[in-house]
Amino acid sequence: MAAHLSYGRVNLNVLREAVRRELREFLDKCAGSKAIVWDEYLTGPFGLIAQYSLLKEHEVEKMFTLKGSRLPAADVKNIIFFVRPRLELMDIIAENVLSEDRRGPTRDFHILFVPRRSLLCEQRLKDLGVLGSFIHREEYSLDLIPFDGDLLSMESEGAFKECYLESDQTSLYHAAKGLMTLQALYGTIPQIFGKGECARQVANMMIRMKREFTGSQNSIFPVFDNLLLLDRNVDLLTPLATQLTYEGLIDEIYGIQNSYVKLPPEKFAPKKQGDGGKDLPTEAKKLQLNSAEELYAEIRDKNFNAVGSVLSKRAKVISAAFEERHNAKTVGEIKQFVSQLPHMQAARGSLANHTSIAELIKDVTTSEDFFDKLTVEQEFMSGVDTDKTYGYEHILTLYNLEKAGLLKPQTGGRNNYPTIRKTLRLWMDDVNEQNPTDISYVYSGYAPLSVRLAQLLSRPGWRSIEEVLRILPGPHFEERQPLPTGLQKKRQPGENRVTLIFFLGGVTFAEIAALRFLSQLEDGGTEYVIATTKLMNGSSWIESLMEKPF
Repeated sequence: MAAHLSYGRVNLNVLREAVRRELREFLDKCAGSKAIVWDEYLTGPFGLIAQYSLLKEHEVEKMFTLKGSRLPAADVKNIIFFVRPRLELMDIIAENVLSEDRRGPTRDFHILFVPRRSLLCEQRLKDLGVLGSFIHREEYSLDLIPFDGDLLSMESEGAFKECYLESDQTSLYHAAKGLMTLQALYGTIPQIFGKGECARQVANMMIRMKREFTGSQNSIFPVFDNLLLLDRNVDLLTPLATQLTYEGLIDEIYGIQNSYVKLPPEKFAPKKQGDGGKDLPTEAKKLQLNSAEELYAEIRDKNFNAVGSVLSKRAKVISAAFEERHNAKTVGEIKQFVSQLPHMQAARGSLANHTSIAELIKDVTTSEDFFDKLTVEQEFMSGVDTDKTYGYEHILTLYNLEKAGLLKPQTGGRNNYPTIRKTLRLWMDDVNEQNPTDISYVYSGYAPLSVRLAQLLSRPGWRSIEEVLRILPGPHFEERQPLPTGLQKKRQPGENRVTLIFFLGGVTFAEIAALRFLSQLEDGGTEYVIATTKLMNGSSWIESLMEKPF
């Protein structure tokens, strides 16, 4: 069990266990020793649900990255390819299979498509003359991966481009399938709200899938009260703003991949006296970031300006705890101190790591470049006119940005942003970064439009903002899913509703922090679980839309 997945109202370990069980069942079909050949992109997401120890229990002896030409030597009975359904990967697999040494012992080949089998891919393998070599050709429906106790992601890096530029509905279909899996485990979600074209399509797919699944009625008592489907292109501004939470800045500067971050090693070297900084480590420091770590859970969603005081308070507490050893006189007291030592040492290590990360971030946030960029952003978001100029080498990228709705030619038409900004209170002048009272603290003034929509849906309801909803792209809608008798929820006085909010096209860590802030409000009335096609920041998002210059 992963403890950090079960701290919230919804125990996401149930989902993790379900996908682990499916993986074990597939591995056991391939009897005997095994080597897995990985599509490199999948290793990160898989690491969140199954460590190497689980694979080893099921006779996985070797692991290789999928590359052209021959497979490395391995004395195993089964070779299993774990791959996304991509045609270019089929060409590499065919090369691997065809260059297999016929003189050696014969090995059984299998292929596991993640998250879906693809007829096109199987046809390509057939055309290349290797389809018949695979004993098992199956799919592993890893649609939603639990990242934390309130966070799920499909980690589909091309989802935004597919949905909004290429009109390709594949990732929307996977989102709908993922939601069906969640409902099978956590009960039918009685109310669905949505905003945007893609949201409408996902809701339609879910309703159709539910109709087609005419098996027994879902008799699980519903854990979720509402589902809010939200198109990323309803709010294209937020991902472009610089995130100012601790976790958001780590992602902006270093990039968090599948809950891991790689950091420059210099700040993490143990300081020794008199060696003048010789032998500094050269390999990046890799750290896992999730709420299993007590200190990280406390500071991840704070505005960066509020992190320093927490770290210094924590340092004093840890220092005082270590000083206690001088007061331990009796055998019982010494024993008690020793029993607490591992936890104290872990806390001291955690504090040292986050102090180093905070120093690295501060080097960036105190630079003139950072200040200038932030000033321009904040003037723009608060309604001051600014100009931007780009070079001709980005013409194709700019075309993609225009097609996605991120850029619009100035044709003298009406600018709706001031209306949206005022109605939704997107800019707040008096932000309290230390003890916030509003979601705008995550961007030091700007309240993410996407999260404001979620907040207003919860209370007082979207009828209060009909005019703005009409201005924003795509339809807004509400659907009810009938529940069998006896499964209707009777909420206790003071009990919060649980809303699953699904961002179609990606979400940032600052938006997640803002939703967590709303979940923790004493009179908020709603707790949020967040799902997305991809965890992203402005840079990784624009990169996914960029056309490589010729």
